[in-house]
Amino acid sequence: MTDYELTPDELDALDPAEYMLIDTRTQDDYDHGFIPGCVLFSPEQVRVYADRALTPLPRNKKIVLYCRYGTVSGELAAELREKGFDAWNLSGGYGVWALHAIRKEAENDKKREEIEKGLQKTFHGRLLNPFARAILRYKMIQDGDKIAVCISGGKDSMLMAKLFQEFRQHGQFHFDLVFLCMDPGYNEANRHIIESNAKLLGIPLTFFETQIFNAVDNVRTSPCYLCARMRRGYLYKHAKALGCNKIALGHHFDDVIETALMGMLNSGQFNAMMPKLRSTSYPGMELIRPLYFVREDDIKHWRDYNHLHFIQCACHFTDTCTTCAVNPDGTHTGSRRVLTKQLIAQLKKDIPDVETNIFHATENVTVDQVLGYKLHGERHSFLDAY
Repeated sequence: MTDYELTPDELDALDPAEYMLIDTRTQDDYDHGFIPGCVLFSPEQVRVYADRALTPLPRNKKIVLYCRYGTVSGELAAELREKGFDAWNLSGGYGVWALHAIRKEAENDKKREEIEKGLQKTFHGRLLNPFARAILRYKMIQDGDKIAVCISGGKDSMLMAKLFQEFRQHGQFHFDLVFLCMDPGYNEANRHIIESNAKLLGIPLTFFETQIFNAVDNVRTSPCYLCARMRRGYLYKHAKALGCNKIALGHHFDDVIETALMGMLNSGQFNAMMPKLRSTSYPGMELIRPLYFVREDDIKHWRDYNHLHFIQCACHFTDTCTTCAVNPDGTHTGSRRVLTKQLIAQLKKDIPDVETNIFHATENVTVDQVLGYKLHGERHSFLDAY
């Protein structure tokens, strides 16, 4: 630890008027959670502001920087100090601060009661209603089901777990739940964040360990895709061993429309993310997505309203803040999903209903007006019946 690092407790003790707090992570990281009162600048933006003496960086205040784990922001703080700024690094980055904040929230004995009451009242229309509507519309649950609710540690799966608890309490089906959390090789801090959030929210986790992160650590081609496939297989296997016949994943409405658009733009095919699927590798098992109608903005609102803090991805690729890197033009390195999300946001400015339209396109395919399609793996052409 250097002599220009602050702990979360030391940050709490500062008067907000005395410092400027800068988040140097990606927009995607920021969207998954941030420290209140921060501004989002890429490391390259910070350097440009410092070199050109631009107003965003004050000379009369402390400048506190943070990234995921404190690596990139620590180096950046050192650069700013050499240029005469009173720059500080938040020790351990967002991950350590989030754990600190979660433990403070957990000291409030009524916190869980407030969160659950909020789902029944404040967020009933935006979260619980669309959750129930998806389950009923797509017949995701039947009496006697035993469902493994798969917890990754992020905002989506944690909310899904709470909605399942509420739905079971007030719903019309009789079913059992197991809250299944796989540890694919988390570092200690991220494991503690997941456990602390689960305790705060009243989610009884069933943990199991794997070495998936180590297995994909040296994979250079599509490591995230391989990781996701391996996770899915392990979840099916352990859920079945626990007597479950279904696994529930936390994909939401935005994931659905982004996946459809990504398929068209990146691979030249039209695929929908289905609300439920039968497993081909594990007979008798089924995958369901009960957040199918829930908007990501509403999930973020629930998270921020309740002052909750979750992890995003926590693999070896991000343990050293590699996602804090920037491109030569100063923009953050981003995935195709991030680019697709940005594209939809841009289109929404001129087409307010673009999100709903993309979703409806997945269920309004006119088969006699497409050039070709696949059915059960067999390719068909409009010429077949011309």
